Amino acid sequence: MKKTLSLRGPAERVEAPVLQRKGRGWNIAESRLDTLHETAREMRRNPTPAQELLAERFLAADLGRFRLRRQAVIGSAIVDFACQPLKFVLEIDEADADPALESRRDASLEAVGIKIMRLSAADVIADPDGAADHVLARMKQHYEDQRARPRAAPRGDSRRGAPQGGRSYQR
Repeated sequence: MKKTLSLRGPAERVEAPVLQRKGRGWNIAESRLDTLHETAREMRRNPTPAQELLAERFLAADLGRFRLRRQAVIGSAIVDFACQPLKFVLEIDEADADPALESRRDASLEAVGIKIMRLSAADVIADPDGAADHVLARMKQHYEDQRARPRAAPRGDSRRGAPQGGRSYQR
């Protein structure tokens, strides 16, 4: 029987697993994760026309540390483009995609705080520059939204910005 991704209710959720190694903290079997990475590598070698057009535009844009990686593995999903520092994912909807599978994957990614944007492949092919500009504007808006949110206090101390361990470094 093939395992599928399912969401737990808020009462059933537990703490996120401790990260073991880079990309290995999602409680996914090593063989499954290796297969996902190999599949993503193959997808990077053979991009769709829409992915190729957008990748060229994103490469030309100066995004600094917020660059979009192609065919990134996040959990048990392979996404078309991902900006992991922003927790932002861009998916290009192809004609042969399964909407039920995509909605399940979107729900699981959103459950861990990842913002998902979708574009149709036909729109990207018709106007790649406009699509890239639209994506970059949404990324900028998402960045501004993240900066506007108040940050949580560090664990172990209720005062914001207080040094860990309760020590004061003033003379």
